[in-house]
Amino acid sequence: MKIAIIPDTQVKPDKPTEHLLWAAQYLIDKKPDVIVMIGDWWDMESLSSYDKGKKSFEGRRYIRDIEAGNEAMSLFIDPIKREINRLIKNKKKSWSPRLIFTLGNHEQRIERAIESESMLDGTIGYKDLNLDDWEVFSFLEPVVIEDVAFCHYFTSGIMGRPVSSARALLTKKMMSSVMGHVQDKDIASGKRADGKRLTALFVGIFYQHDEDYLGPQGNNSWRGIWMLNEVSNGSFDEMPVSLNFLRDRYGKRVAK
Repeated sequence: MKIAIIPDTQVKPDKPTEHLLWAAQYLIDKKPDVIVMIGDWWDMESLSSYDKGKKSFEGRRYIRDIEAGNEAMSLFIDPIKREINRLIKNKKKSWSPRLIFTLGNHEQRIERAIESESMLDGTIGYKDLNLDDWEVFSFLEPVVIEDVAFCHYFTSGIMGRPVSSARALLTKKMMSSVMGHVQDKDIASGKRADGKRLTALFVGIFYQHDEDYLGPQGNNSWRGIWMLNEVSNGSFDEMPVSLNFLRDRYGKRVAK
């Protein structure tokens, strides 16, 4: 089994999204069995409680956040759907990947906004997100495939904070696990007493823009997608596919 992972994209208005086309073409070429979007596709900066009252908060609108993420989703998923239909039409070897979306804390901003302002109930919601093609898992609900757990992030301790490192993820969850949320990649591996190989993976980010709150050092993070090859019984070979590689391979080949 091959599982592709799309890390946090944090799509927001007026930011570049052509890298999503590059990723789609790579997946079309490689045809994984499963595609996991690990969450935080939508940035939802209009609902950020951290920025309220700041100058940077001015001009943000919910509808613009939703539309930006929805358009980016179509940009990514439509070429994949066309390839699936092309193979069916030509009666060639079929490709029907399982599409999994694990909601992130940025999407959950919608839920938190409704909890804070009950008048929003029924006017905004997850229904606004372009996720009809995806099997959606709730925020912090893990999905397990071939004994590998995927979630936007895994928690540690009674306060429910995200685990701080891949090594901590491995030791606390005691199974192969993959998460997003953290702005850089991290890998830890080990073996159980019976010889079964376990791997914990922080997948980093997949966007081109910089985030002001990260600063120069935080924005110098690894960016790309992942392919997990030979996934079986909790074991896999992880293969990072950098944004730079995708740009070099598909930047001229795929036009937005």
